[in-house]
Amino acid sequence: MIVKMTTKRQVTFPRKVVERLGLKEGDSLQISETPDGILIRPHRFDPKKLAPLRGKIRSDLPAPDLEDVRHAYALNPRLRD
Repeated sequence: MIVKMTTKRQVTFPRKVVERLGLKEGDSLQISETPDGILIRPHRFDPKKLAPLRGKIRSDLPAPDLEDVRHAYALNPRLRD
């Protein structure tokens, strides 16, 4: 599969690739250099990293609105990688 980079260093991925990976606007991608070239993968959250918090969050709290969290994450540069 061949894609083209624009003058702004942007790349458009084919729709079928985006849909197969379940990507949405605002999702992060992890880019790694390999001996064979560049590897691009979705940056997925690892729920195992939350294990130390188990039992520290009250179970009667409502579930967070993930769209609000995503929006806040996008606006706050301190929360980005």
